[in-house]
Amino acid sequence: MLLVREIYSAVMGESRHSGWPCTLVRLTGCHRRCVYCDTEYAFQGGETMSVEQVMARVRELEHGMMMLTGGEPLLQTEAVKLLRAALAADLSVVLETSGTIGARVALADVPAGVCRVVDVKTPGSGIAADQVDWDGLGALDSGDELKLVITDRADYIWARTLVRDGLDVAGSLRRLPQGVPVTFSPGWGDLELRDLAGWILDDRLPVRFQVQLHKVVWPEAEGGV
Repeated sequence: MLLVREIYSAVMGESRHSGWPCTLVRLTGCHRRCVYCDTEYAFQGGETMSVEQVMARVRELEHGMMMLTGGEPLLQTEAVKLLRAALAADLSVVLETSGTIGARVALADVPAGVCRVVDVKTPGSGIAADQVDWDGLGALDSGDELKLVITDRADYIWARTLVRDGLDVAGSLRRLPQGVPVTFSPGWGDLELRDLAGWILDDRLPVRFQVQLHKVVWPEAEGGV
């Protein structure tokens, strides 16, 4: 069984799939408390549903893509069964996860064919770098994506160093896996869009600039978008 906070029709707001209609399935619960979190309502509440019940609702909404998110969806082991069921239904499947230590499902155990979008936590998130599952990131490939939310100039410099050279974390050099697309996204309300775009251009940094599209379209909404 899964604890599901909400299921609804959405326009993909982030990742390489930005702009595509999808069915968003948001699971309840998260073991992290990022400073910039915009889905705190998903920390609790929700409805207990079987994988079959979730898939019935997904089929009713009739979109060709399903995104599984949270909270932290990989805290629930049944998420793997849901991902497999969505793939078996010939859906394009996207998973959003924090990629931090403490999840019950490893990134390597996510079914092949799912696009894993991993939010690598910058200092501005309030999550320490040693809490990132650096070893787990090694399971990612070119079909996945790494996202870094940039809240200020210090975050940008940290992220730029990580992309270019790697970072010294707990006495070890930590690098991003080769061949995995990297996206920089400005923290909503924290950083001017043009500032981040300008820094990326000035530094000739090989990353994709991204804006949370759903917040542009529905700025007043707290959920359901």
